[in-house]
Amino acid sequence: MLNGKTVAVVVPAFNEERQIRVVIETMPDFVDRIVVVNDCSEDRTAEAIKASMEKAPISPLEIREPSEQIEENVYNKAEIIALHLSRAERSRFAPARIANKDQRRDRIILINHIARSGLGAAMATGYRWCLDQRIDCTARMDGDGQMDPSELESICGPVIYEGIDYVKGNRLIHKSAPFLMPKLRFLGNSVLSMLTKIASGYWHISDTQTGYTAISLKALDSIPLYKIYSGYGMPNDMLVKLNMAYCTIKEVGIKPVYRVGETSKMRIGRVIPKISWLLVKSFFKRVWVKYFFRDFHPLFLLYNFGFLLGILNIPILIKMIGYVSQGRPITFQSLMVFIFFGISSFQSIFFAMWMDIQDNERLYR
Repeated sequence: MLNGKTVAVVVPAFNEERQIRVVIETMPDFVDRIVVVNDCSEDRTAEAIKASMEKAPISPLEIREPSEQIEENVYNKAEIIALHLSRAERSRFAPARIANKDQRRDRIILINHIARSGLGAAMATGYRWCLDQRIDCTARMDGDGQMDPSELESICGPVIYEGIDYVKGNRLIHKSAPFLMPKLRFLGNSVLSMLTKIASGYWHISDTQTGYTAISLKALDSIPLYKIYSGYGMPNDMLVKLNMAYCTIKEVGIKPVYRVGETSKMRIGRVIPKISWLLVKSFFKRVWVKYFFRDFHPLFLLYNFGFLLGILNIPILIKMIGYVSQGRPITFQSLMVFIFFGISSFQSIFFAMWMDIQDNERLYR
């Protein structure tokens, strides 16, 4: 525990037999539960986890599941509906089995997915367990050993002591990042960070692909966990969902850790296009849900007006290119319309972004 509050760490694992025991056995003492989600590993990851479980002492903290029975009265109908919805959502998570005999006392919890479901689905499973147990602060550490356990308290601290909803590490601000991180991964991370700023509304963050994070119980309860993107775009999707739920965020500087025996499973060439498309869709969803359906804001009109003018300008541009290729002069009327639409589109999007940045300043701590 930290400051009297419970702490858990979710460890998603797929084919991590070489590193998973080091991750588990170097976990700081203040961590009450280590929730390892084995996503149908094809090696001996499950056996390695069980070996650590056999060595682990029984946790001094006994966690009791909260009662799911609410006595109905005229004031708590909303709570009862929320409870029923939460129960119904459980069937939407990836099918899984818990290997433990005594979840209340075991420090290491092993959850085995029945079918391979992806990183995001594994995190959703772990988050759901922590939400059900009402854990105050839930961190994430990957099973590949790329996260220094000595930095975990600095990740969890803002959630525990300051009431921040979501804390994420940032490796890019460490001076060694351009030299230690693989060049292609550093470039890909930078590109996705830029796109995630726009899509999520958290304009001042970077290193969006890091998995070293901590989230509060309140934030876990405010987002649809079963809808978390199942693949490697999970951290980006989480940021969008957290912003739509008006969750506060803070970044903590951490050091990059590489070449500790891990084997990367991410294929940059495949991942970046998928995540980029996810972010494009997420951007429009955020704008419509947050700034139209929930709370109307002028930036909704400016964004959509700017994009509409940009789309309308495409046929004019194609027509002008056709004139030039045929050696025909561009008409004055076409040129003026193209310039007007272009300038208006740029100004609308620019002012919408400025309003977006200003509106989300309140979420930084």
